[in-house]
Amino acid sequence: MTPSLGLLLPVLLPGLVLIAAGIVLIWLRGTVRDAVILAAPLVVLALIWSLPDGARPIAWLGYELVPFRSDALSRLFGTVFCLAVFGGGLFALRQERLVEIPLAFMYGGSSLGVIFAGDLITVFVFWELMAICSTMIVWIAGKSARAAGQRYIVIHLLGGVLLMAGIAGHIGDTGSIAFTAMSLESPAAWLILAGFLINAGAWPVSAWLPDAYPQATWSGTVFLSAFTTKTAVYVLLRGFPGAEILIWLGLIMMFYGIIYAIRENDIRRLLSYSIVSQVGFMVTAIGVGNELALNGAAAHAFIHIIYKALLLMSAGSVMMMTGRTKMTELGGLYATMPITAICGIIGALSISAFPLTSGFISKSMISDGVGLDKNMVVWLLLTAASAGSFLYAGLKLPWFVFFNRTSDLRPPDPPLTMRAAMILFSALCIGIGIFPAALFAILPFPVDSAPYSASHVITQLQLLLFAALAFVLMLGWLRPAATVTLDVDWFWRRGGPALVRLLNGKSGRAAVSAVGRVRRTAERAVQTIYRHHGPAGVLARAWPTGSMAFWAVFLLAAYMLFYYLR
Repeated sequence: MTPSLGLLLPVLLPGLVLIAAGIVLIWLRGTVRDAVILAAPLVVLALIWSLPDGARPIAWLGYELVPFRSDALSRLFGTVFCLAVFGGGLFALRQERLVEIPLAFMYGGSSLGVIFAGDLITVFVFWELMAICSTMIVWIAGKSARAAGQRYIVIHLLGGVLLMAGIAGHIGDTGSIAFTAMSLESPAAWLILAGFLINAGAWPVSAWLPDAYPQATWSGTVFLSAFTTKTAVYVLLRGFPGAEILIWLGLIMMFYGIIYAIRENDIRRLLSYSIVSQVGFMVTAIGVGNELALNGAAAHAFIHIIYKALLLMSAGSVMMMTGRTKMTELGGLYATMPITAICGIIGALSISAFPLTSGFISKSMISDGVGLDKNMVVWLLLTAASAGSFLYAGLKLPWFVFFNRTSDLRPPDPPLTMRAAMILFSALCIGIGIFPAALFAILPFPVDSAPYSASHVITQLQLLLFAALAFVLMLGWLRPAATVTLDVDWFWRRGGPALVRLLNGKSGRAAVSAVGRVRRTAERAVQTIYRHHGPAGVLARAWPTGSMAFWAVFLLAAYMLFYYLR
């Protein structure tokens, strides 16, 4: 690294540059604002690829802060985060809530801050900033989003508390703040893992995601889908590769997301549950821990950001043009929204791992990585989950939104900038699917994978045909209905207010009184012990040597007497 570049590095941190761009955007308007929205992510992307690999520590209170550490893994995530900010900014260019894009830039910049951090303190600072910015994106949607935003920030503050407690314990155990791979041999490591998993949407603390994301604006959900969960995937890749518990947590996430997505009526809630399911694929691959599985997890995170943004752009376009998000109120939109329908179908095929789309590449790598681990149960469950993805995203969503004629709505396609963003991400889904070598070149480990082998293609096509047959046979059962789906968050959404009412009632006052009595009793006991054993207590005084010798002889004699008389 050249001396001049080293001096500029604190200023040129990719995350800080994007955050600064977001702050500047607050005051810009018109063409200049549009130019900054489109140029800033590309400038940061160029910066990511121009800065050299390695770390540059800074001394701080006896520790070494590493605000910037670049390698293949961080550069991969940095690249796709910049693409997400660019595509999301293009899609939201005509968003009337002008503060949303500045917040999204600060949100994306905070995520970049995490992935380029080389120490746990820097990770925590940007982690919490990410939570604040994402909460603001939820809240600016209006009054209807306030309650969901409050639940969202409470969950993420809980995750932050667990993370900070774990970091403090880790520093106490090791004396280091370096962010490297950790083993689950201490309570501190478990606390850090728990903090990471909350942001990943791990069950049973998954409900915050489908609760909050659909409450954002038609463009805000696109940004929300890109950063929080995938930043969590990054820190799991960095901190806990090969942790076996992640295999089973990931499998639970997959099927939890699939089951709820199949039964969901709201298209954005369906796609939110889908995020949980797809992150489950990544978490399972991280738990497997071999190089091919870790490459698959990283590649799937990269690809998922693109196709999930595309699906949410399609859903956001429908929401903007119709004012509806429930499948029971939609249908037949392909006739007047052909570009939205085609782009949505491309995203649906990609999430379903259809050959020649990007999802096929990453899921093939994950499947092969699990196969190398020779865990047949996990491999079979992954295969079943892939079929489930096609069932809800590849078939149910496009059919009931764009083809099934259940409504008379016939709106046109959205404005040009929104169509351009969808077309760009559609091209990426197909381009990566046809030419995966470009993605392979930037993965963290050398790639030894042939996704288009005959066995891969034939197996996947058979699986997709089986899922299509199941869809036809279960069409009546899969038909969306105007129902409310209860999730785990029911316990704290109902149980929390009930607990408050209980504490405010007679039984609550009695419990508080009892706790007060116990506390006062404990205080008196402590005071008594201190009075006798404290510095001025009778048992803490200095005694003459002769007295001590006398009592020692007396006790010895008493002991011998009792011994011989028993």
